[in-house]
Amino acid sequence: MDESHGHYQSLSRDLSVPAKELRALTPDVWKGFADLSRAAMAEGELPAKYKELIALSIAIARECDGCISSHARGAARKGVTPQEVAEMVGVTILMLGGPGTVYGPRAWQAFNEFYTPQVD
Repeated sequence: MDESHGHYQSLSRDLSVPAKELRALTPDVWKGFADLSRAAMAEGELPAKYKELIALSIAIARECDGCISSHARGAARKGVTPQEVAEMVGVTILMLGGPGTVYGPRAWQAFNEFYTPQVD
């Protein structure tokens, strides 16, 4: 693993090459998914940062490390705080049980790899 990046940053980078190869072979599928993602995650009545928290919770439930990486990065970029992630993980554990206690900490680790504290 690259010493300057954490596991989830490396995972994101490692998945980018095969994703680009597949995108070149099936561009309409990937464009459709990208369009759906942009529409679903856009600001609306529900703020985009909450949408990232929902997506991160579902990533935990689906036990998808690639999804955790993507939505942890998205949450960090949308201004989600560590406390908000911690509380979301708590609700996810409530609803999911034991697997949430394994994948919740993974999401926490991923978020912290991407999070940069805001200085006032």
